Amino acid sequence: MNKRIVRILIVLAIAQVVGWGTIGLPPVIGRQIAAALDMDIVAVFAGTSVHYVAMGLCAPALGRVFIRFGARRVMIAGTLAAIPGYMLLALSNGPVSYFAAWVVLGAAGSATLSTASYIMLNEVVGRDARTAIGALMLVTGLSSSIFWPTTAFLSQLAGWRTACLVYAAAMGLVCLPLYVFGLPRQSWTEEVRAGPRGREKSETPVARSTFYLMVAAGSLNAFITLGFSSVLIELLKALGLPPAEAIGFGSVLGVLQVGARGIDFLGGGKWDAITTGIVAGVALPAAMLLLLTAPHQLWSIAVFIMLYGLSSGALAVARATMPLVFYDGPAYAMAVSRISLPLNLISALSPPILASVLTRIGIDALLALAIACSCGALAILVVLSRRRPRRGV
Repeated sequence: MNKRIVRILIVLAIAQVVGWGTIGLPPVIGRQIAAALDMDIVAVFAGTSVHYVAMGLCAPALGRVFIRFGARRVMIAGTLAAIPGYMLLALSNGPVSYFAAWVVLGAAGSATLSTASYIMLNEVVGRDARTAIGALMLVTGLSSSIFWPTTAFLSQLAGWRTACLVYAAAMGLVCLPLYVFGLPRQSWTEEVRAGPRGREKSETPVARSTFYLMVAAGSLNAFITLGFSSVLIELLKALGLPPAEAIGFGSVLGVLQVGARGIDFLGGGKWDAITTGIVAGVALPAAMLLLLTAPHQLWSIAVFIMLYGLSSGALAVARATMPLVFYDGPAYAMAVSRISLPLNLISALSPPILASVLTRIGIDALLALAIACSCGALAILVVLSRRRPRRGV
């Protein structure tokens, strides 16, 4: 990567870490918010679900906005929208204003978080953005590790409302200048308007069925990986681990996920996202099957954590970069914006669904559901591997 791409990556990495890190408020200060607003703790945590739903619902409509104005302008507008979102959260006095704040933050997030940064990198690098996106995900995977203690410190120092106001200021004083001064003004938007002399279009149009297969594979895998991350500690406790050991095993998960992203980044030029998805897609049901056949065994739990951590980390990269196999330029912007709807809805719904299966039906049902979904996703990825477009040399 040349210096220009590295500079853009640094800008996006800092802004994305701040953007995702500041969203992670409920896990840290949820009980303080619940007490102040006289809300149930479950309702407070539902704010994050509202955020994901709002992101998903706004994403498809933003596709054409990205194409018309370019990612830089959209990210600037989204950052400006996030500022009143955090202010509303700080001033909330009940469920209505609390959830309204998360709707605003979700709408702002659809213009700034993840998808927007991927479109920005595609504008600059084209289909070769896969390595750059992998590098960005490697850094942003540390957002909770940085901001969970930061949020705890701010709330203890001055209260949770002040923490929200500090994060509103961070949007205006950190993210906004980074996007305004750190991202290139020119994009493929101008090139597309230039017609045939602009960026070369895809050699062949992508079949609609291919798009739906990508959505299905990504949604099935996201349903399991995102949902399991939220119920992992409770699952480990149900398997017989003491709370301290369950938390210890669970804390390794983030390291393994970041490690998998690092491995994929180092080999990003040697294989594409579909290959990553297939390899990780084999490991995911294998992890579930091992736990199903040998539960309550410390060695099987350890191997499960390793396989699940590595596969879920690799699948996150695969979901983000798979559209680059089939799309480029404006078509890529439209595709990833449309894919964001089901993936964000899955992010909102999978934790409560899997938690309900675990607590009401049991461990075996949870693992069987995970195996069925992950095997279905793997079969779809194999079909997609046969639909790879041929690139000109």
